[in-house]
Amino acid sequence: MDATALTIVFVAALITALATGLGALPLLAMRNSGRRAQAIGTALAAGLMLAASFSLIQEGFALDPLRTVYGLLLGLSLIWLTRRALPDAALHDPAAQDRRKVFLIMAVMTAHSAAEGIGVGVAWGGGAQLGEFITIAIALHNVPEGLAIALVMVPRGASVGKAALFAIASSLPQPLLAVPAFLFVTVFNPWLPIGLGLAAGAMLWMIFSELLPDAGKAVESGALGVLVTASFVAMLALTLLLG
Repeated sequence: MDATALTIVFVAALITALATGLGALPLLAMRNSGRRAQAIGTALAAGLMLAASFSLIQEGFALDPLRTVYGLLLGLSLIWLTRRALPDAALHDPAAQDRRKVFLIMAVMTAHSAAEGIGVGVAWGGGAQLGEFITIAIALHNVPEGLAIALVMVPRGASVGKAALFAIASSLPQPLLAVPAFLFVTVFNPWLPIGLGLAAGAMLWMIFSELLPDAGKAVESGALGVLVTASFVAMLALTLLLG
């Protein structure tokens, strides 16, 4: 295998990972980190993640519906087990609750990034033109996903720079998995719908079990519905624009 081709695939996937950090930049304007600001950020993050999970399921069904369903159940099981493994004492400490929430969203987004990394490698295995298109599409798609992470972290006291670094860290599986997927496309390709479903299942659990109940404590239900729907539509519109 040409070393140049491997380098191109790695750099392309690294670009998609770095693009995730750009999502934190809009929060440079955020100064209020009160309870309501946290709830608004959480609601917006839920809408972005809901649209991302919808897109993942749609993409997975186009490849293999049954494997995608298996992935959904696997993702739900893994994130639930992860949540159960966290110490119960964290539930009675607000600061510990915030750390738990950041940990869970990082786990969810890392699973998402792993599926995207396989997607990048498989796409480059199909030719440079397809690889370039998918790289650009995922890089643009990663920006609002980084925003989702920042919307959870920054209102809870994290700096924008720290949120950007966490967002990039959640996407590191992309360059790490893109090259193996490119080298062994026939092996990785059947696993792609499972990975997409796994990420979507974990996201859905996070949205309905953690984010929405948390946001609902400080934002009334009507406003919560508007925030979630607006961010869902915005993310979905971006996905449609990317084809």
